[in-house]
Amino acid sequence: MSMTPEELVRQLGGMSTKDRSRFFSLVGKLAFKDVSYSYDQVFGHLADAELTAAEAAYYLEVSMPTFRRFVRDGKLVAASEVGRSQLFSAEALSKFKAQRQAVKG
Repeated sequence: MSMTPEELVRQLGGMSTKDRSRFFSLVGKLAFKDVSYSYDQVFGHLADAELTAAEAAYYLEVSMPTFRRFVRDGKLVAASEVGRSQLFSAEALSKFKAQRQAVKG
């Protein structure tokens, strides 16, 4: 039985969150098991990127209130501002995340 990508997306939409998570985990394991990409191959294009506060919080795996505390306390500094929105350097976020992980052990 063959299925179009559109039909697959409709099927995925009907799955529970738990089942979708299991599905994508299987896809990752089975479809890419023989592929070994370096960090730079996967994320190199983001080296000079700037992320919004929401994107940065997601990347750091913290809540928005926690992210805002990091900014308020001077642990993170916006690389630029567009209007009222702050943008954060992907490189700085990567270093900050590595430091936090080193402290956690």
